[in-house]
Amino acid sequence: MSVAPHDRRGFLGRLFSVGWLGALAPVGVSAAAVPQAASSGDELPVLPGYARAQSYTSRKQSSTDPMGGNADRWSIPAGGSHDVFVADGPGIISHIWFTIAASSPNHLYEIVLRAYWDGHDRPSVEVPIGAFFGLNLGSYRTYESAYLACSPGKSLNCYFAMPFRQHARLTVTNEGRQDISAFYSNIDYLTVPSLPDEALYFHAQYRQSAPGVPTTGDAARTNPDGRLNHVYLETRGRGHLMGVTLGVLQNADGWWGEGDEMIFVDDERTPAIIGTGSEDYFLGSWNFGGRDGAEPFAHRFYGAPIIVNPERVGGRYCCYRWHGDNPVTFARYLKHTMEHGHANNRADNFYSVGYWYQTEPATAFPPLPPVDDRIPRVRMA
Repeated sequence: MSVAPHDRRGFLGRLFSVGWLGALAPVGVSAAAVPQAASSGDELPVLPGYARAQSYTSRKQSSTDPMGGNADRWSIPAGGSHDVFVADGPGIISHIWFTIAASSPNHLYEIVLRAYWDGHDRPSVEVPIGAFFGLNLGSYRTYESAYLACSPGKSLNCYFAMPFRQHARLTVTNEGRQDISAFYSNIDYLTVPSLPDEALYFHAQYRQSAPGVPTTGDAARTNPDGRLNHVYLETRGRGHLMGVTLGVLQNADGWWGEGDEMIFVDDERTPAIIGTGSEDYFLGSWNFGGRDGAEPFAHRFYGAPIIVNPERVGGRYCCYRWHGDNPVTFARYLKHTMEHGHANNRADNFYSVGYWYQTEPATAFPPLPPVDDRIPRVRMA
């Protein structure tokens, strides 16, 4: 599915709907769909945002060769870390592009991306790099969505807007045992006179449950409180949920996706949002086509671009769901969860990332699992 650049950039207009960014087109609205305006008796089309004067300045930080040669890359030794972006604000990261040459077959699990806003020492993004870009099971697959994409040539793209007021710092850390020979980076950003008061900070949190805890007997028939659910994210503050990515590695035959999403909003005991099944949450249906008919798909706000060996031991799925049409708002507290099968009656491996915005530039994250524990492995009882 093709997504026009102005549609992606239009997310900035949705996020910051006042001042200098208010002129940007809303997500999903083409120039042809913009209402007409009258002027001196003649009807003239309203100018799209890109044809209006802007008050920001476009900038880029990249891995370009500082000597002007063609060595436009960084090498990152085993155990080493590199600052891929450092800037003072106010500003907004608008696009991230990475591509990596590494000998380790597990480098998408081993490299960790972190983002720090406004001088905080706690990261607001802390995710294995593959999972951050929707490749939660560590293998590349070409796909496109509204905010994340992987292009031919194994290039990783992110279009989430990431505002910062005073300072921004992004790092990549090689937690593997082998050196990364070449890490290429291009990060586009804007410097601006100021950010509106309602500008929020971007967050992304990694979670895994490998395996989940199955329940048996009568207890498996109902799940009123979501106590054993997989947790995508949990945070306190004010903001809104933008979506999730999920990798599933099956530990048993059968369909893994009967689990409902349960989202707790400003109430830690009772979910405010409950769905009808995992494949329904990811806006597919009927097991994505079933054991012998499942087909990968990737659309603007939802998809399952990786489906391998469906409904069998070792079956692999990567899914995503964006809430850009209706971000889930919270005033004090948010926990996004999903059952492991109906009422947690399965024990498949889940590897997920939750993406959201909130007022606080940093919040508490659970410890990132050790790198060896992040590598998906089938775990049979």
